[in-house]
Amino acid sequence: MPHIDLPEGLPGISAGFAFRPETAKPMRELAHILLHEPNSLTPGERELIATYVSSRNGTQFCALSHGAAAANHLGGYATVEAIKTDFLHAEISPKLKALLVIAGKVQQDGKLVTSADVAAARREGATDLEIHDTVLIAAAFCMYNRYVDGLGTVQPTDPAMYDQMGKHLAEQGYRTSSIRQPVEEAVARS
Repeated sequence: MPHIDLPEGLPGISAGFAFRPETAKPMRELAHILLHEPNSLTPGERELIATYVSSRNGTQFCALSHGAAAANHLGGYATVEAIKTDFLHAEISPKLKALLVIAGKVQQDGKLVTSADVAAARREGATDLEIHDTVLIAAAFCMYNRYVDGLGTVQPTDPAMYDQMGKHLAEQGYRTSSIRQPVEEAVARS
């Protein structure tokens, strides 16, 4: 049950965004730039970073919605599940593994990232932009996760709702709130 009077029928961050649209706009824009805009890391890879951090933070809504977006980009859930359980043995590039090491350290405490971690990512081909964006995705998702959890938002478990959200996010990105109706419909079914 939410800690404040959030709009009914909206799960997770959607409820916070509807409650305070003026803060939602820059938060959506940041997510759109980090996860959806052109980048040398694929949208699927960036969604995996968001999923990994959200999973480590225990924020079900974010881990499942971004996991669904990653699955839409990657053609299935196998890699999504693998990075949540043991990314070092997942079928992902060595570069992404090195970036996930950095993301995991940022999730715990940004000061844990070392020059050796950055050098390891560079050895695997990571650019300064990719390292920068990995750190920012991890830091932003710690904020988004704490926003969702700190408000006590509703976090449904219906996989179909997350599949629908993931498809929308993968195709449309994060600027629009047009996901509201499909989410409300999925929540009503659960």
